[in-house]
Amino acid sequence: MTCCVPGEFTVVDAGSVEADNAALMALSRPLGDGRRQLEFAVPDAHCAACIRSIETALRTLPQVATARVNLTARRVRIAFDPALGDPADLAPVIRNSGYHTYVLDPAQETDGDPVLAELVRALGVAGFAAGNIMLFSVSVWSGANDATRDLFHWLSAIIALPAIAYSGRIFFRSAWRALRVGRTNMDVPISIGILLATGLSLFETMQSGRHAYFDASTSLLFFLLIGRTLDHLMRERARSAITGLARLQPRGATRLHDDGRREYLRLDEIQPGMLLELKAGERVPVDAAVASPSATFDYSIVTGETAPHTVSNGGEVVAGAANLGGPVQLTSLKASTDSFLARMASMMDAAENTRTRPRRIADRAAAIYAPVVHTIAIATFLGWGLLSGDWHAALLNAVAVLIITCPCALALAVPIVHVVAASRLFERGVLMKDGAALERAAEVRSVAFDKTGTLTLGQPQVVESDAEDMEATAVAAALAGASNHPLSRALAAHLGRADAFPGAITEVAGGGVEGIADGIVWRLGNREWCGLPPDPATAFTEVCLAADGALRATYRFSDVARPSARASIAELARMGLPARLISGDGQGPVEAIAAAVGIASARGGLRPEQKLASVSDGTTMMVGDGINDAPALRAAHVSMAPTSAADIGRSAADFVYSGEDLVAVPFVISTARQAGRLVAQNLVLAIGYNAIAVPLAVCGLVTPMIAAVAMSSSSIVVVANALRLRLRAAGPRRNAKAALSAALERTALAGSSFSFRSP
Repeated sequence: MTCCVPGEFTVVDAGSVEADNAALMALSRPLGDGRRQLEFAVPDAHCAACIRSIETALRTLPQVATARVNLTARRVRIAFDPALGDPADLAPVIRNSGYHTYVLDPAQETDGDPVLAELVRALGVAGFAAGNIMLFSVSVWSGANDATRDLFHWLSAIIALPAIAYSGRIFFRSAWRALRVGRTNMDVPISIGILLATGLSLFETMQSGRHAYFDASTSLLFFLLIGRTLDHLMRERARSAITGLARLQPRGATRLHDDGRREYLRLDEIQPGMLLELKAGERVPVDAAVASPSATFDYSIVTGETAPHTVSNGGEVVAGAANLGGPVQLTSLKASTDSFLARMASMMDAAENTRTRPRRIADRAAAIYAPVVHTIAIATFLGWGLLSGDWHAALLNAVAVLIITCPCALALAVPIVHVVAASRLFERGVLMKDGAALERAAEVRSVAFDKTGTLTLGQPQVVESDAEDMEATAVAAALAGASNHPLSRALAAHLGRADAFPGAITEVAGGGVEGIADGIVWRLGNREWCGLPPDPATAFTEVCLAADGALRATYRFSDVARPSARASIAELARMGLPARLISGDGQGPVEAIAAAVGIASARGGLRPEQKLASVSDGTTMMVGDGINDAPALRAAHVSMAPTSAADIGRSAADFVYSGEDLVAVPFVISTARQAGRLVAQNLVLAIGYNAIAVPLAVCGLVTPMIAAVAMSSSSIVVVANALRLRLRAAGPRRNAKAALSAALERTALAGSSFSFRSP
């Protein structure tokens, strides 16, 4: 008897069992003696009867050694021997017992954050030791003396020494790694301070001295660990977008061979041209083209929206998108290292690691702090000892100097802002290549836009044509089919399928497509490149076909401005940033689009080198998407390109934005300006803290415990100040990871032998 109602289950495709076994083996963990372990989610399990039903059913399989259901986590952990049976048999047995299930990826689900776990354990031990030692210290402070005092000191030592050794190893390990290679880091003075205070306490205890500082040592360690733990939590919060990207990447996929055989491949084994099979709930492993009639995906990783995205046969889908329908076949287009998801992850990572000008200043200051701090600490120790004769107080003051001057806040001041900014931009569909680009975006004083595909939708339609004969039409169709330019694609769609051009074809950025056949030079492109006089009267975009310089056909296109273009231009004007339009298109259509979106300055008929010259002077942001925009994107002070841009355009740009929303342009500049202000504030906070704290410690006004609290607080204040950037997001936030997770949760129970759970 069970409290759960059995659901409907699909029959596992027998042809996919071999691939399923390979996939499950890749996800399993070795336990030794040939046994392996898998975990399955059982979201329908609610009671003891559920546990009994699932475990009893699994134990009937010969390969299952143990099966344990965790009712709190709603998962079942299975130890099995693959030599005695297939792992693909496990999920059907659970389903036949009346429960939905899907396999859990151990790399994404079970380990959690090992750094945080270590910090929490160390914090617990230090807190326990500090609390108990403080009870003995109260007795000593209350008047215990002689034998009683010595007993309490030894009891404190028995508690403190193992606690300091265990909890302090986080600092000791880091300090030893630095010292072993002949350098120092911020954990060196912390470790010296803790060891000095502990050593002095042990010496006093062995000499039956009146004072021991085990309570100060453990409390000091306790407060340091509180600061380190909170700092780790806040930094991980800031990096959530980066870590989320890694979890969107599947570990592999099923390949379909020509003979119908299925083979599970690891992600790094997938090569372009392979035919892959994707089941419901699984994620696309690499950029691919749909080989089925159609497929539906959760495309929130690209658009930030959770609405299903349908892709027809031949359409492209990026890595990380989730399959919302039934089984679908894909043809891989790129290796995993070149996929959309890999590019996003590398750009997000670069945003954290770039050494910008403020960060270089902070790094230099942090690098020279160690000898300065050690000199100040030694001078404090000698000064207090020689002047007062109280070497105990001198040592404690020196320890306080070592701890309170730790440059954690200074080291965090710049990179934490860049991480938060990159996360905020990612949630709005913008990818930042490096922190230096963010710094340059804050300095922008004007914005230059390309026209086709940037200010317009990039979906031009042929409205007029006057081809002279069928030969011209056939040549135009063949040349247009050889180019990926939006105008070429529109013309190819208008003219229909054509035979391949019989000669060599060359595409010239900013010009068009040239083909040579039978001694005739055919050119399809703008008037100037075709050797024809301009036509300033037309308000349409023109593409001409010329044979040896003689006009053979003219095609006129219309395109519409993006819905958000006018609002984006108005927002830039409000921010004091004039916008201008620079395009290779004719002056007439350029001026028409400029008037439609509210741009006063518009120049048409520009070649790539003229665009480059236009943006090279001053602090201009260039926004473009074509091959002919690549030089200008590279030369501009900072640049942006949409994900739909040509590969060379995306590579040249500093920021890449997804979707069709030009509001991303003022949003990037606004975020960069806010980030710049926060960087300046963090540097002032970090430098101001040291300017105040060091003199207080030298003067003996700060105990080691107060120094630990102050040092940890300064780091937390700097991180918290950086996180303010997340509170200033304008408009709806677009959290791709959360949207994809929700979509996968809805479809994880779809009919398939198993599916990977989303993070």
